[in-house]
Amino acid sequence: MALEFCAPSLFGLEGLLADELRMLKFQNVRAENGRVFFSGFESDIARANINSRIAERILLICGQFQAPTFDALFEGVKALPWEDFIPSDGAFPVKGHSLNSALHSIPDCQRIIKKAIADRLASHYKISWLPETGPKYQVQFSIMKDNALICLDTSGAGLHKRGYRLEQNAAPLRETLAAAMVKLSRYKGRGGCFDVFCGSGTLPIEAALTALNRAPGLKRSFSAMEWPVLPKRVWSNAKEEAVSLEYRGPYDIRGFDIDPACIKISKANAARAGVDKIVRFQCMDACSAVTELPDGVLLCNPPYGERMLEIKQAENLYRSFGPAAESRPGLKKYILSSHVDFEHFYGRAARKKRKLYNGMIPCQLYMYF
Repeated sequence: MALEFCAPSLFGLEGLLADELRMLKFQNVRAENGRVFFSGFESDIARANINSRIAERILLICGQFQAPTFDALFEGVKALPWEDFIPSDGAFPVKGHSLNSALHSIPDCQRIIKKAIADRLASHYKISWLPETGPKYQVQFSIMKDNALICLDTSGAGLHKRGYRLEQNAAPLRETLAAAMVKLSRYKGRGGCFDVFCGSGTLPIEAALTALNRAPGLKRSFSAMEWPVLPKRVWSNAKEEAVSLEYRGPYDIRGFDIDPACIKISKANAARAGVDKIVRFQCMDACSAVTELPDGVLLCNPPYGERMLEIKQAENLYRSFGPAAESRPGLKKYILSSHVDFEHFYGRAARKKRKLYNGMIPCQLYMYF
């Protein structure tokens, strides 16, 4: 049976995510602000969750309709075939958001949607009470300009949670954003890839996973794994397929940080990700490290002066780091910063810039090559 999906993304990554989904051979891929739609089959629930580096989660679309009133919302939700996925004991909590719509009360929308699903399931299973003691089916709704999109979340924990980063520094970079930076740099394993502000090691680890063509979701579980409607072989087949497409090294991927505690965390995270034999970490300040690097790709996320350092300290760091980095013309540099005057303190205007978001912090990816 053909299915429709929605993959939310961090703002600024929609185009990259759409490209990724096309590379994974999904159909009818189309990007909107903050999300990408695509078509597939039940086996693609597993393939998308296991293989996507950039999506925040994979939502199965149950229905879409106009909902200018609570009655319209109730009837629209009740008309959907919930019994196709949710068994009589399934738990179905509801969450979501509403923007620029007549229905702006989130608690009221949650209550209406919950009641509509319960009425449908109770009627189908011919029971008066739904125990909700079985697998979880997280219902997620989005109402924008009175158009309601009703989905089931197949992922559970966000897909940026790969399972390897149990420890992190004070200002971690989200894994999906790190993977996007690797993609934007076009690094695929040829030449070196380096991060001189590695923190908890996210950028070098994502670079290694990309170089290996290793699916980021191989070592974690997903909510839909517990759904009886999806055969277990769907998941095992998707993992076997992903493993069969992996590459082998060797690769030159390195991370540096001035803080020994960060190096310890990075090494532990790399070991959990299975790339500790590929990524090397060393305690060294960024200016010294960058001047010793061979040609290749430099990916880094220096402190912004918002969470880790005072702004003046960050600016002084940029002043020192800029000349050191620019002394290495053979390095293609991709530097993420939220500082509006980064180029001024770095000492050179970027050749290209791209607006991205690190969590809720608006940033620019400054590209020098």
